[in-house]
Amino acid sequence: MDSTTSSHAFAELRHVTFGYGDRMVLRDVSLQIPRGKVTALMGASGGGKTTVLRLLGGQYKAQGGQVLFDGRDVGHMTGAELYAARRRMGMLFQFGALFTDLSVFDNVAFPLREHTDLSPALIRDVVLMKLNAVGLRGARDLMPSQISGGMARRVALARAIALDPELIMYDEPFAGLDPISLGTAAQLIRQLNNAMGLTSIVVSHDLEETFRLADHVIILGPGMVAAQGTPEEVRASCDPLVHQFVNALPTGPVPFHYPGPGLVEDFGPVGGRTQ
Repeated sequence: MDSTTSSHAFAELRHVTFGYGDRMVLRDVSLQIPRGKVTALMGASGGGKTTVLRLLGGQYKAQGGQVLFDGRDVGHMTGAELYAARRRMGMLFQFGALFTDLSVFDNVAFPLREHTDLSPALIRDVVLMKLNAVGLRGARDLMPSQISGGMARRVALARAIALDPELIMYDEPFAGLDPISLGTAAQLIRQLNNAMGLTSIVVSHDLEETFRLADHVIILGPGMVAAQGTPEEVRASCDPLVHQFVNALPTGPVPFHYPGPGLVEDFGPVGGRTQ
């Protein structure tokens, strides 16, 4: 299943292999992130979703295959080229990852001060515009300890768009949020993607909200892509793993028990123990 071709992809993995030590996470994985769309990257825990984001951002290098950003192989970029590519990316970390000793204003201003030569007056205007876009212009002088978890996620989003990136990667943006904050975050992702002409990747386990939000869905299985396509196409997939995931079934290709010795090996034959 694949309703997206490479020619429309802004980011892409081609036959990528990657692992941590002896544990292989991705095996010959190919997937496409369509330009200008919201792509949901989903699957069971440990399936490699965050690893894909780190490969795209250049934190890790693929052990095989190609990781492409706007047609260029991230793994073969020089340090300067990678630095320039990262300026075109924004990242919303799980739980926000705000600097706790900086105010809301200074958290959003941080990338502007680090990566641009804008005057303090221009930085102020940009920061206030980004905070206004997420509804928190009035919270500019508060510290992270003075705002809620949902507000912290929105401040982190304002920081992620401070440099007007072309690609934003969201790592579990809905984790730990109440229904109101979750709905607000999902609406912001959709609105900002459309208004700014972004390409967005959303790693999430919130099935219903993410399927409503996404234009394109990729389900990762153990080391491979189980399905990719529109939300409707993925829901209709006959793949056993996809069926288990989208229906939240406790049994299926993803087992309940972690691999280990057999019951007989651990406990002995039934009735074989003495009292």
